[in-house]
Amino acid sequence: MKTFLASASFDRAYGGPAYSVSRLAKALADAGAEVGIWAPDGSAVSSDLLREQGPSTGIVPLDGSLQAAIGRFGTPDLFHDSGIWLPHNQAVARLARQLQRPRVVSTRGMLAPWALQHKRMKKRLAWMLYQRRNLASASALHATSEAEAADVEACHLGVSVANIPNGIDMPDDGAIGGRAPGTVAPRTAVFVGRLHPVKGLPTALQAWAETRPEGWQLLLAGPDEAGYRAVLERDIARLELGDSVRLIGAVDGEAKADLLRAASLFILPSHSESFGMVVAEALSFGIPVLTTEGVPWPDLERLDCGWRVPVGDSAALAAVLAIATTLPCATLAAMGQRGLDLVRDQFGWVSVAQRFLSLYASVASGPSKKASP
Repeated sequence: MKTFLASASFDRAYGGPAYSVSRLAKALADAGAEVGIWAPDGSAVSSDLLREQGPSTGIVPLDGSLQAAIGRFGTPDLFHDSGIWLPHNQAVARLARQLQRPRVVSTRGMLAPWALQHKRMKKRLAWMLYQRRNLASASALHATSEAEAADVEACHLGVSVANIPNGIDMPDDGAIGGRAPGTVAPRTAVFVGRLHPVKGLPTALQAWAETRPEGWQLLLAGPDEAGYRAVLERDIARLELGDSVRLIGAVDGEAKADLLRAASLFILPSHSESFGMVVAEALSFGIPVLTTEGVPWPDLERLDCGWRVPVGDSAALAAVLAIATTLPCATLAAMGQRGLDLVRDQFGWVSVAQRFLSLYASVASGPSKKASP
């Protein structure tokens, strides 16, 4: 199948979608599909994410305008666009209609209540002018969790919603087995992600200030977005956390792996996540995860490999943090092992690619949906 994958960016700083869409491209190509990948910023050609994943002859990185990219790749059997709201999403929808090709849209959590409230007036206007129509004209919508699927279905778009999780690359067994959490002081809790209001980091800082776990440090890793690092630096100073909390900037590749190998606890206090790729990454390194109910990972509590607390509740986060940071190392390690088993069993890229190919085949065999006038 000839598939065209579009995303806002494949630059690392764009976060989870940059990784998950590029990695999906490789998984699809490895399964025999011909895959064109494109982003409006040209990063499909310049990003090193695909190079790190190894060679794949079935992937065609494309740059330039959308029309020029399609001219080089050829008319695809199917368009798969990742994200909504942005001008290029509208352009992909328009081109798919013109070429009478089916289109799958991954909503990426952008229809979650928190996301809809962020820049609410601009989104309401866009929804009325074009966004609802573009989504309603899709052949299928894609969600990465049951919670995200429920958010999409609540919009009553009249389009089927496929729930397919992101995949995860497992670290080498040696990288996991050689880790001995908590054997070096101070023990480490980590956050990895964009420094952005949606991540709820002020809540985590308040909880850390209330708890001040003895013998622990909190490392916040990730790229600054729109100057938000300065907000967090002020919070750290105001709460007098400079002795135990550090902002360490963006980490990638082996630096990120080393950070996760050394961690005993992962913290993600987000207001909203469509999937939470970093949760899967943390679990793949055998680290228990403390997050919120805005992150769609109920298996953390069901399988006893982590905790979830109400969104924005620093007292609840502090209460669990006080428990987690006083557990024996062996208990945290056992929790992490259960999480590792979970992602190894359920989130392999081979099975994820096959589920997407089945979805593509299903929509490609049916009539292409037309946009309402």
